[in-house]
Amino acid sequence: MSDGNGTPISGNNDARYYREGQWWVCPYNDAPEVKAGRQLPDKVEIHDATLRDGEQTPGVVMTVKDKIEIAEALADVGIERIEAGMPAVSEMDFEAIKQIAKLGLKSKIYSFARAMKVDIDKAVDCGCHGVIIEIPIGYPKLKYQFKWTAEDVLRKSIDVVAYAKAKGLHTVYFPYDTTRVREEDYEFVLKRLMEAAPPDSIGVVDTMGCALPEAIKFMVRWTKRITNGLPVEVHTHNDFGMGVATELAGLEAGASCVHSCANGLGERTGNAAAEELAVALHVLYGYEQYDLAKLPALGEVCRRISGLPIAVNKPILGARNFTRESGIGVDLVVREPLAMFGTHPHLTGREGEVVLGKKSGKASITYNLEKLGYTQADDKAVEEMLTAVKMLGIDKRGLVTDEEFRTIADTVLGKAA
Repeated sequence: MSDGNGTPISGNNDARYYREGQWWVCPYNDAPEVKAGRQLPDKVEIHDATLRDGEQTPGVVMTVKDKIEIAEALADVGIERIEAGMPAVSEMDFEAIKQIAKLGLKSKIYSFARAMKVDIDKAVDCGCHGVIIEIPIGYPKLKYQFKWTAEDVLRKSIDVVAYAKAKGLHTVYFPYDTTRVREEDYEFVLKRLMEAAPPDSIGVVDTMGCALPEAIKFMVRWTKRITNGLPVEVHTHNDFGMGVATELAGLEAGASCVHSCANGLGERTGNAAAEELAVALHVLYGYEQYDLAKLPALGEVCRRISGLPIAVNKPILGARNFTRESGIGVDLVVREPLAMFGTHPHLTGREGEVVLGKKSGKASITYNLEKLGYTQADDKAVEEMLTAVKMLGIDKRGLVTDEEFRTIADTVLGKAA
């Protein structure tokens, strides 16, 4: 069997889908039919908005100290751009951005701004490398919330984009709710903006998380066509559970920057998760520029500061991502993890785990006996322990703890003695 490119599926170390001790994913990701039309950029960056969009999660408040700690953790992972906040929100936000910009992190520091010169001045005062200039463009926003026309959007955009560029800031034009824009409005605003004050890049913003991956591909290509190839960034939310998928679709259409929030923080259902993007870019696309083993530390910092727990089954960071209760194949969880998982636990600083409960088998009992230091247990004793474990798991409707299993093992072995 081959992967569609003539490469045998045989554990070949040169294959993109397989790397010994790190990952073994779908070989057909790179089949010709799948890759057809793919326009991956030579370089991609993650622009993380945890300190701005992430703090917009209802009930989440970050102090200056909190924001510095998160920024340092993001930089440790290798995130290229950090959106440190919106200085117009409060003096505390202004101070946080200013202090982060002074840290000398490898990450570039960005400010979020309204289409107002005063916000650009604040970004400069904070020492930012760049600025995200937001302005509405989605038709529902213009019609019901702002009562603006496309002409209003353009008029408000030209001066502030030109001003930000003149101030030496890397300028990202961020027409939000892009995925609900009217075609004629989008074409009008971008064409005229490119003539009068071209920014450094354009954001395709799925504010409501309502676009299919193929629609994002279309919009990225459309945006590039309107702007004669200007760099495109993709910013999505997760309302339909496709935040990461739509950003990767944008990447395949040539977007060179994807936006994120650590732990998938953000309004409503959250933003595309930074840790999921980093692993996908590294493993599935070959952009090996992130320290994946530091993702759990970043996740823990954001969990502690936000006060929001990480679901145990959340991709990348969930406590039970590499946990097996079912008895089938449990020995492979530790001995040959890539038989049981797409990525090796060690890739993201994790360990495989075999837990006990209703679905356990004899191999699970033997494994946990060895883990707890028991050396004397014949097959009959293992069978008896397995029955007790299954019954306890059913009775408590959950997993059996190490202490509970130790009690079971001591009881069974004590009787045998």
